[in-house]
Amino acid sequence: MRVGIVILPEHRWWAAEPLWRMAEEYGFAHAWTYDHLGWRSLVDKAWYDAVPTLTAAATVTSTIRLGTLVASPNFRHPVHFARELTALDDIADGRITLGVGAGGTGFDTTVLGRPELSPPERSDRFAEFVELLDHVLRFDVTDYDGTYFSAVQARRAPGCVQLPRVPFVVAANGTRSMELAAQFGQGWVTTGRGGDDLESWWRAVAELSLRFTDLCHQQGRDPIKVDRYLQVDAAPEFSLSSVEHFRDVVGRADELGFTDIITHWPRADGPYAGKESTVEEIATEVLPEL
Repeated sequence: MRVGIVILPEHRWWAAEPLWRMAEEYGFAHAWTYDHLGWRSLVDKAWYDAVPTLTAAATVTSTIRLGTLVASPNFRHPVHFARELTALDDIADGRITLGVGAGGTGFDTTVLGRPELSPPERSDRFAEFVELLDHVLRFDVTDYDGTYFSAVQARRAPGCVQLPRVPFVVAANGTRSMELAAQFGQGWVTTGRGGDDLESWWRAVAELSLRFTDLCHQQGRDPIKVDRYLQVDAAPEFSLSSVEHFRDVVGRADELGFTDIITHWPRADGPYAGKESTVEEIATEVLPEL
């Protein structure tokens, strides 16, 4: 079991830099940041872009993997994003993982003055986004004519440090997106589904895991060879509420076949309100055992 942690892109760099350094020093396997133009209750708070944040993080770390949780087609075009990822993977010396999702409704859409897409439309757009991004990152020249995205003679050179491209971890809870994860993903990440209490949330996670296994078989892929990430703070209780609760989360995720879990750096208030001392305790008492 590998453990990753999300550091929200909300701090000026002088305050954010120590967190990224500590994530590596504490022994987390991967560190992530959100890729939004503004996010939920924090939309009126300080917020920074994911790509330069990860670029800066790459320059102050050396071993920890870094990634987006998750990038979306709401405000990104695959051709330009491929250039950003290529540069980012170069600066990080091959330590970038792309978490990618369909893009939700809300501020990321409305701030650009666009109408919100229906769920089927968002699924169609997501399929185009992943397919085109995959192609641009793997092939020297790409032409593509889709409903939502197009490319004319898009170039790959020099390509990613990681071959054939940066690994994709595809966020998916629904069947259509999970099919994309099974087809294109080196990993699948889920937040589970609903659940007003922990037990119902874990039951939904178990059902999704079984469903993903079936979809991998349908795509002709060995499900064991696709990493499974669980965003554990989508549950009703914050994973870092205590060391004991975190141990329980790790154990239950492991039993369900997940290879990785992702928690969040505690904040002074919600969301993810908690104590930074808990991170240190987990780094000392739990991570060395995994």
